[in-house]
Amino acid sequence: MPDRRLPTIAVLATGGTIAGAQSAHASHAYRAGALSVEHLLAAVPGLAQLARIQAGQVASVGSQNMTHAVWAALAQRVDVLCQEASVDGIVVTHGTDTLEETAYFLSLVTRHDKPVVLVGAMRPATAPGADGPANLFHAVALAGCPAARGRGPLVVMNEDIHYAREVQKMACAGVAAFASPNRGRAGVMRAAQAHFFSRNDTVHTRDSIFSLQALEAAGWPRVDVVHAGVGLGDDLIDFLAARASGLVLAGVGDGNATDGALAALQRASAAGVAVVRASRTGSGRVGRNVEVDDDAAGFIAAGELSPQKARILLMLGLSISRDPARLQEFFNQY
Repeated sequence: MPDRRLPTIAVLATGGTIAGAQSAHASHAYRAGALSVEHLLAAVPGLAQLARIQAGQVASVGSQNMTHAVWAALAQRVDVLCQEASVDGIVVTHGTDTLEETAYFLSLVTRHDKPVVLVGAMRPATAPGADGPANLFHAVALAGCPAARGRGPLVVMNEDIHYAREVQKMACAGVAAFASPNRGRAGVMRAAQAHFFSRNDTVHTRDSIFSLQALEAAGWPRVDVVHAGVGLGDDLIDFLAARASGLVLAGVGDGNATDGALAALQRASAAGVAVVRASRTGSGRVGRNVEVDDDAAGFIAAGELSPQKARILLMLGLSISRDPARLQEFFNQY
Protein backbone atom coordinates (compact mmCIF):
# COMPACT_ATOMS: atom_id res chain seq x y z
CA MET A 1 0.00 0.00 0.00
CA PRO A 2 1.27 3.54 -0.75
CA ASP A 3 2.28 5.72 2.15
CA ARG A 4 -0.69 8.05 2.77
CA ARG A 5 1.64 10.64 4.23
CA LEU A 6 3.31 11.17 0.87
CA PRO A 7 2.18 14.15 -1.21
CA THR A 8 0.22 13.51 -4.38
CA ILE A 9 1.92 15.12 -7.37
CA ALA A 10 0.42 15.37 -10.84
CA VAL A 11 3.03 15.12 -13.60
CA LEU A 12 1.97 16.62 -16.95
CA ALA A 13 4.23 15.94 -19.93
CA THR A 14 4.48 18.15 -23.00
CA GLY A 15 7.47 16.56 -24.77
CA GLY A 16 10.86 18.19 -25.21
CA THR A 17 14.43 16.94 -24.88
CA ILE A 18 13.65 15.36 -21.51
CA ALA A 19 11.48 12.94 -23.51
CA GLY A 20 13.86 12.80 -26.48
CA ALA A 21 15.26 9.66 -28.10
CA GLN A 22 18.49 9.57 -30.09
CA SER A 23 18.76 7.94 -33.49
CA ALA A 24 22.10 6.48 -32.33
CA HIS A 25 24.00 6.69 -29.03
CA ALA A 26 27.02 8.25 -30.74
CA SER A 27 24.90 10.91 -32.43
CA HIS A 28 23.85 14.36 -31.22
CA ALA A 29 20.66 14.06 -33.25
CA TYR A 30 17.47 13.09 -31.46
CA ARG A 31 13.68 13.37 -31.72
CA ALA A 32 12.12 15.49 -29.00
CA GLY A 33 8.98 14.28 -27.28
CA ALA A 34 9.44 10.69 -28.45
CA LEU A 35 8.92 9.07 -25.03
CA SER A 36 5.80 8.96 -22.89
CA VAL A 37 5.38 10.38 -19.41
CA GLU A 38 5.30 6.83 -18.05
CA HIS A 39 8.73 6.20 -19.58
CA LEU A 40 10.12 9.34 -17.97
CA LEU A 41 8.78 8.42 -14.54
CA ALA A 42 10.09 4.84 -14.76
CA ALA A 43 13.63 6.20 -15.24
CA VAL A 44 13.64 8.14 -11.94
CA PRO A 45 15.05 6.11 -9.02
CA GLY A 46 13.30 6.49 -5.67
CA LEU A 47 10.26 8.31 -6.99
CA ALA A 48 7.82 6.02 -5.19
CA GLN A 49 9.37 7.01 -1.85
CA LEU A 50 8.99 10.70 -2.72
CA ALA A 51 5.36 11.05 -3.79
CA ARG A 52 2.27 9.40 -5.16
CA ILE A 53 2.20 10.24 -8.86
CA GLN A 54 -0.67 11.01 -11.20
CA ALA A 55 0.62 11.05 -14.78
CA GLY A 56 -0.87 12.83 -17.80
CA GLN A 57 0.25 13.60 -21.36
CA VAL A 58 -0.74 17.08 -22.58
CA ALA A 59 1.46 17.19 -25.70
CA SER A 60 4.50 15.52 -27.28
CA VAL A 61 6.37 18.31 -29.03
CA GLY A 62 9.76 19.91 -29.09
CA SER A 63 9.24 23.21 -27.30
CA GLN A 64 10.30 25.17 -30.40
CA ASN A 65 6.87 23.99 -31.64
CA MET A 66 4.97 25.03 -28.52
CA THR A 67 1.68 26.66 -29.48
CA HIS A 68 -0.97 28.85 -27.92
CA ALA A 69 -3.35 25.90 -28.17
CA VAL A 70 -1.05 23.74 -26.04
CA TRP A 71 -0.63 26.63 -23.58
CA ALA A 72 -4.40 26.85 -23.27
CA ALA A 73 -4.79 23.10 -22.75
CA LEU A 74 -1.98 23.08 -20.20
CA ALA A 75 -3.34 26.07 -18.27
CA GLN A 76 -6.80 24.50 -18.17
CA ARG A 77 -5.40 21.21 -16.91
CA VAL A 78 -3.33 22.95 -14.24
CA ASP A 79 -6.41 24.90 -13.14
CA VAL A 80 -8.46 21.72 -12.75
CA LEU A 81 -5.71 19.95 -10.82
CA CYS A 82 -5.19 22.93 -8.51
CA GLN A 83 -8.85 22.71 -7.56
CA GLU A 84 -8.58 19.03 -6.62
CA ALA A 85 -8.07 18.72 -2.88
CA SER A 86 -6.20 15.43 -3.29
CA VAL A 87 -3.45 17.02 -5.43
CA ASP A 88 -0.62 18.72 -3.53
CA GLY A 89 1.47 19.97 -6.43
CA ILE A 90 1.99 19.82 -10.19
CA VAL A 91 5.06 19.12 -12.31
CA VAL A 92 5.21 20.02 -16.01
CA THR A 93 7.90 18.39 -18.14
CA HIS A 94 8.83 20.69 -21.00
CA GLY A 95 11.41 21.33 -23.68
CA THR A 96 14.04 23.85 -22.65
CA ASP A 97 13.84 26.18 -25.66
CA THR A 98 10.61 27.88 -24.57
CA LEU A 99 10.33 26.59 -21.00
CA GLU A 100 10.81 30.09 -19.58
CA GLU A 101 7.95 31.42 -21.71
CA THR A 102 5.50 28.72 -20.64
CA ALA A 103 6.48 29.22 -16.99
CA TYR A 104 5.89 32.98 -17.20
CA PHE A 105 2.59 32.51 -19.04
CA LEU A 106 1.35 30.12 -16.36
CA SER A 107 2.43 32.54 -13.63
CA LEU A 108 0.05 35.13 -15.10
CA VAL A 109 -3.02 32.97 -15.80
CA THR A 110 -2.89 30.30 -13.06
CA ARG A 111 -4.64 31.81 -10.02
CA HIS A 112 -3.71 29.25 -7.40
CA ASP A 113 -1.20 28.89 -4.57
CA LYS A 114 -0.33 25.23 -5.13
CA PRO A 115 3.23 24.57 -6.31
CA VAL A 116 3.60 24.30 -10.08
CA VAL A 117 7.09 23.26 -11.15
CA LEU A 118 8.40 23.18 -14.71
CA VAL A 119 11.36 20.98 -15.58
CA GLY A 120 13.31 19.91 -18.63
CA ALA A 121 16.61 18.41 -19.65
CA MET A 122 19.54 19.47 -21.79
CA ARG A 123 20.33 15.89 -22.82
CA PRO A 124 17.84 13.46 -24.35
CA ALA A 125 16.57 10.57 -22.24
CA THR A 126 18.63 8.01 -24.15
CA ALA A 127 21.94 9.91 -23.89
CA PRO A 128 24.78 8.83 -21.59
CA GLY A 129 24.57 10.98 -18.48
CA ALA A 130 21.01 12.09 -19.21
CA ASP A 131 20.08 14.86 -16.79
CA GLY A 132 16.33 14.35 -17.06
CA PRO A 133 15.86 11.76 -14.27
CA ALA A 134 17.67 13.88 -11.64
CA ASN A 135 15.87 17.03 -12.74
CA LEU A 136 12.50 15.26 -12.60
CA PHE A 137 13.29 13.87 -9.15
CA HIS A 138 14.01 17.39 -7.89
CA ALA A 139 10.88 18.75 -9.58
CA VAL A 140 8.63 16.22 -7.84
CA ALA A 141 10.32 16.90 -4.51
CA LEU A 142 9.91 20.66 -5.00
CA ALA A 143 6.24 20.34 -5.98
CA GLY A 144 5.60 18.48 -2.73
CA CYS A 145 7.39 21.08 -0.61
CA PRO A 146 5.07 23.31 1.50
CA ALA A 147 7.56 26.20 1.19
CA ALA A 148 6.97 26.24 -2.58
CA ARG A 149 3.35 27.32 -2.15
CA GLY A 150 2.38 30.83 -3.18
CA ARG A 151 5.56 31.52 -5.14
CA GLY A 152 4.01 31.07 -8.56
CA PRO A 153 5.31 28.55 -11.08
CA LEU A 154 8.92 27.58 -10.46
CA VAL A 155 11.58 26.12 -12.73
CA VAL A 156 14.11 23.59 -11.49
CA MET A 157 17.14 22.67 -13.59
CA ASN A 158 20.53 21.33 -12.57
CA GLU A 159 19.57 21.58 -8.85
CA ASP A 160 18.79 25.32 -9.17
CA ILE A 161 15.32 26.75 -8.46
CA HIS A 162 14.19 29.78 -10.46
CA TYR A 163 11.15 32.03 -10.43
CA ALA A 164 9.16 32.00 -13.66
CA ARG A 165 9.62 35.73 -14.24
CA GLU A 166 13.37 35.64 -13.77
CA VAL A 167 14.58 32.47 -15.46
CA GLN A 168 16.30 32.44 -18.85
CA LYS A 169 17.95 29.82 -20.97
CA MET A 170 21.44 31.28 -21.31
CA ALA A 171 23.20 28.62 -23.40
CA CYS A 172 22.24 26.28 -26.23
CA ALA A 173 24.10 23.32 -24.72
CA GLY A 174 25.41 22.04 -21.39
CA VAL A 175 23.49 21.17 -18.26
CA ALA A 176 24.16 24.56 -16.62
CA ALA A 177 22.15 26.40 -19.28
CA PHE A 178 19.64 28.22 -17.06
CA ALA A 179 20.08 31.27 -14.86
CA SER A 180 18.15 34.20 -13.41
CA PRO A 181 20.45 37.04 -14.47
CA ASN A 182 18.73 40.02 -12.88
CA ARG A 183 17.57 38.96 -9.41
CA GLY A 184 19.32 35.62 -9.01
CA ARG A 185 18.01 32.11 -8.53
CA ALA A 186 15.23 31.46 -6.04
CA GLY A 187 17.05 28.65 -4.26
CA VAL A 188 18.62 25.24 -4.64
CA MET A 189 17.68 21.60 -4.26
CA ARG A 190 19.82 19.42 -2.02
CA ALA A 191 18.72 15.82 -2.42
CA ALA A 192 14.94 16.05 -1.90
CA GLN A 193 15.06 19.28 0.14
CA ALA A 194 14.34 22.77 -1.19
CA HIS A 195 16.29 25.71 0.20
CA PHE A 196 14.95 29.14 -0.82
CA PHE A 197 17.07 32.29 -0.84
CA SER A 198 14.40 34.87 -1.62
CA ARG A 199 10.75 35.49 -2.34
CA ASN A 200 9.54 37.07 -5.56
CA ASP A 201 7.93 40.44 -4.98
CA THR A 202 6.24 41.00 -8.34
CA VAL A 203 2.56 40.31 -9.00
CA HIS A 204 1.79 36.76 -10.10
CA THR A 205 -0.49 33.76 -9.62
CA ARG A 206 -3.37 34.45 -7.20
CA ASP A 207 -2.95 38.22 -7.45
CA SER A 208 -2.76 38.32 -11.26
CA ILE A 209 -5.63 40.08 -13.03
CA PHE A 210 -5.05 38.17 -16.27
CA SER A 211 -6.94 35.07 -17.31
CA LEU A 212 -7.00 32.51 -20.07
CA GLN A 213 -10.68 33.27 -20.61
CA ALA A 214 -10.03 36.97 -21.34
CA LEU A 215 -7.12 36.08 -23.61
CA GLU A 216 -9.20 33.66 -25.64
CA ALA A 217 -12.08 36.15 -25.81
CA ALA A 218 -9.62 38.68 -27.25
CA GLY A 219 -8.46 36.13 -29.82
CA TRP A 220 -4.86 35.92 -28.55
CA PRO A 221 -3.76 39.38 -29.79
CA ARG A 222 -0.90 39.13 -32.25
CA VAL A 223 2.36 40.49 -30.88
CA ASP A 224 5.57 40.30 -32.90
CA VAL A 225 9.19 40.80 -31.86
CA VAL A 226 11.56 42.94 -33.93
CA HIS A 227 15.28 42.28 -33.38
CA ALA A 228 17.39 45.42 -33.60
CA GLY A 229 20.83 45.49 -35.15
CA VAL A 230 23.06 47.54 -37.40
CA GLY A 231 21.12 48.92 -40.34
CA LEU A 232 17.61 48.01 -39.14
CA GLY A 233 15.26 49.91 -41.40
CA ASP A 234 11.63 50.84 -41.24
CA ASP A 235 10.11 48.53 -43.88
CA LEU A 236 9.94 45.41 -41.69
CA ILE A 237 8.36 47.39 -38.84
CA ASP A 238 5.82 49.00 -41.16
CA PHE A 239 4.95 45.56 -42.56
CA LEU A 240 4.39 44.05 -39.11
CA ALA A 241 2.57 47.09 -37.75
CA ALA A 242 -0.09 46.65 -40.43
CA ARG A 243 -0.79 43.15 -39.13
CA ALA A 244 -0.07 43.07 -35.38
CA SER A 245 -1.80 44.45 -32.30
CA GLY A 246 1.55 44.90 -30.58
CA LEU A 247 5.26 45.03 -31.31
CA VAL A 248 8.18 44.33 -28.98
CA LEU A 249 11.54 45.81 -29.87
CA ALA A 250 14.43 43.54 -28.90
CA GLY A 251 16.60 46.61 -28.87
CA VAL A 252 20.31 47.18 -28.60
CA GLY A 253 21.55 48.37 -25.23
CA ASP A 254 18.76 50.07 -23.30
CA GLY A 255 16.05 49.03 -25.77
CA ASN A 256 17.30 51.30 -28.53
CA ALA A 257 17.38 51.06 -32.33
CA THR A 258 18.22 53.07 -35.45
CA ASP A 259 16.53 56.41 -35.99
CA GLY A 260 14.57 54.92 -38.89
CA ALA A 261 13.35 51.97 -36.83
CA LEU A 262 12.29 54.22 -33.94
CA ALA A 263 10.43 56.49 -36.35
CA ALA A 264 8.58 53.48 -37.76
CA LEU A 265 7.71 52.30 -34.25
CA GLN A 266 6.41 55.77 -33.42
CA ARG A 267 4.20 55.63 -36.54
CA ALA A 268 2.93 52.25 -35.37
CA SER A 269 2.17 53.63 -31.92
CA ALA A 270 0.30 56.58 -33.40
CA ALA A 271 -1.79 54.11 -35.42
CA GLY A 272 -2.83 52.26 -32.26
CA VAL A 273 -0.25 49.45 -32.18
CA ALA A 274 1.16 48.89 -28.68
CA VAL A 275 4.96 49.21 -28.77
CA VAL A 276 7.24 47.87 -26.03
CA ARG A 277 10.95 48.53 -25.83
CA ALA A 278 13.00 45.62 -24.41
CA SER A 279 16.69 44.76 -24.62
CA ARG A 280 18.39 42.01 -26.57
CA THR A 281 21.33 41.98 -24.13
CA GLY A 282 19.94 39.31 -21.79
CA SER A 283 19.88 41.30 -18.56
CA GLY A 284 19.47 44.76 -17.10
CA ARG A 285 16.50 47.10 -16.90
CA VAL A 286 14.98 49.13 -19.72
CA GLY A 287 13.70 52.33 -18.10
CA ARG A 288 11.38 54.98 -19.45
CA ASN A 289 12.65 58.16 -21.12
CA VAL A 290 16.35 57.39 -20.82
CA GLU A 291 17.69 57.42 -24.40
CA VAL A 292 14.24 57.37 -26.01
CA ASP A 293 11.40 59.81 -25.25
CA ASP A 294 8.76 57.20 -24.45
CA ASP A 295 6.21 59.78 -23.35
CA ALA A 296 6.32 61.55 -26.70
CA ALA A 297 6.39 58.33 -28.74
CA GLY A 298 3.72 56.48 -26.77
CA PHE A 299 6.09 53.59 -26.05
CA ILE A 300 6.12 51.16 -23.12
CA ALA A 301 9.34 50.25 -21.31
CA ALA A 302 9.79 46.53 -20.59
CA GLY A 303 11.78 46.93 -17.37
CA GLU A 304 13.59 43.68 -16.62
CA LEU A 305 11.54 41.49 -18.94
CA SER A 306 13.26 39.82 -21.88
CA PRO A 307 11.71 40.39 -25.32
CA GLN A 308 10.11 36.93 -25.28
CA LYS A 309 8.48 37.54 -21.89
CA ALA A 310 7.53 41.09 -22.81
CA ARG A 311 5.63 39.60 -25.75
CA ILE A 312 3.62 37.39 -23.38
CA LEU A 313 2.78 40.20 -20.98
CA LEU A 314 1.81 42.53 -23.83
CA MET A 315 -0.43 39.87 -25.34
CA LEU A 316 -2.18 39.40 -21.99
CA GLY A 317 -2.27 43.14 -21.36
CA LEU A 318 -3.98 43.75 -24.69
CA SER A 319 -6.73 41.36 -23.65
CA ILE A 320 -7.65 43.97 -21.01
CA SER A 321 -6.60 47.39 -22.34
CA ARG A 322 -5.01 49.15 -25.30
CA ASP A 323 -4.10 52.26 -23.30
CA PRO A 324 -0.28 52.65 -23.27
CA ALA A 325 -0.38 54.12 -19.75
CA ARG A 326 -2.33 51.13 -18.43
CA LEU A 327 -0.05 48.72 -20.26
CA GLN A 328 2.97 50.44 -18.69
CA GLU A 329 1.42 49.83 -15.28
CA PHE A 330 1.30 46.10 -16.08
CA PHE A 331 4.99 46.14 -17.00
CA ASN A 332 5.80 47.94 -13.75
CA GLN A 333 3.98 45.31 -11.67
CA TYR A 334 4.30 41.87 -13.34
